[in-house]
Amino acid sequence: MKTHLLRYFVVLAEELHFGRAAQRLSITQPPLSSAIKALEDELGVQLLERSSKHVALTPAGAAFLKEARLVLERVASASETARAVAAGKRGRLEVGFTGSMIYREVPRIVAGFSARLPDIEVQLRELSSSEQVEALLHGQLDVGFVNAATVPPPLSALPLADDTLVCCLPAAHRLAAHADVDLRELADEVFVMFARDVAPANHDNVVAVLSRAGVHPRTRHAARQWLSIVALVAAGTGVALVPASLVQAGIAGARLVPIRGAGATAAAVMAWNGERGSPLVAAFVEAARDQLQARP
Repeated sequence: MKTHLLRYFVVLAEELHFGRAAQRLSITQPPLSSAIKALEDELGVQLLERSSKHVALTPAGAAFLKEARLVLERVASASETARAVAAGKRGRLEVGFTGSMIYREVPRIVAGFSARLPDIEVQLRELSSSEQVEALLHGQLDVGFVNAATVPPPLSALPLADDTLVCCLPAAHRLAAHADVDLRELADEVFVMFARDVAPANHDNVVAVLSRAGVHPRTRHAARQWLSIVALVAAGTGVALVPASLVQAGIAGARLVPIRGAGATAAAVMAWNGERGSPLVAAFVEAARDQLQARP
């Protein structure tokens, strides 16, 4: 059944006059009469009683009018939804993040985007950096917040503010109460490190920072998340270098102490697959840029 036949019938049922209905529809009376007859033939029922002076709904027509209006409303709603999604104003975004990103820009970026486009549902998924990259490459994720300085092509990336690396020490450690720590003082310590297969950038960055200080870490434990590393240190299993933002986690038993001398950073980016050309992703990237430019 063609929707224009329903629209013609609804207008005629509201006007109960072929001339006025045709005028509202911007057509002449003959096409309107033909359309109503075609609709009645398709349904096999009479919808209107009509004469040269009188037009009235039959009981079947009155019942059909209610349903026809509902159908037209649903069609209009579906059309509006399709246009909104195509324009990037409605839909759903799947956003990946690593656990430590909760303490960086992710909450502020998501909140700013949701305030700007409240009809878009943002679904957050906690994944490792490597899992996010794979998901972005295969179209299984729209945006990812990755612990890395770069991402492989064809992915695009927006740098987040660098997070300073600090020493993470057990609360009872001999250096835990110091104002800062020279990394050379940790040369004989056992380190808790990031698992390299999960986030090679994190692992290699920490190794490089220690190597520049002449420290070659003895690694006994490997974790998949920065928060897990802090928890392991708090349990007394070793020491680590972690982003300073993790102090917000408030994990008891761990102390985050600045590194003496030249600062070391933990880079992170927001990544997306620019080849997919999603208007929703483009809107999210724009909102993220605005939030990052307005960072305190």
